Amino acid sequence: MIIKASAALRNDYSLISNLAKSTKEPIFITKNGEGDGVFMSLEAYEKREQTLQLRARVLQAEQERLEGAKTRSIAEARKELRERFNEI
Repeated sequence: MIIKASAALRNDYSLISNLAKSTKEPIFITKNGEGDGVFMSLEAYEKREQTLQLRARVLQAEQERLEGAKTRSIAEARKELRERFNEI
């Protein structure tokens, strides 16, 4: 976990930006010793958003399955994918 004071962000943005890009980790920004915000590279943000969207889709599919939606076995899914691939 990387923690930097808000003054570091204000006074040396390039350092914080490069650190976020090189570590691909969020940087926690403090103000007066307390947590205030998070800075991350655009790449890390987009990856996080994709992960959250995927989790939401998996959760929705699981909820639908629990509510009785039709499902496929692995063998059925493989067969369907092969059929679709051969159509292309």
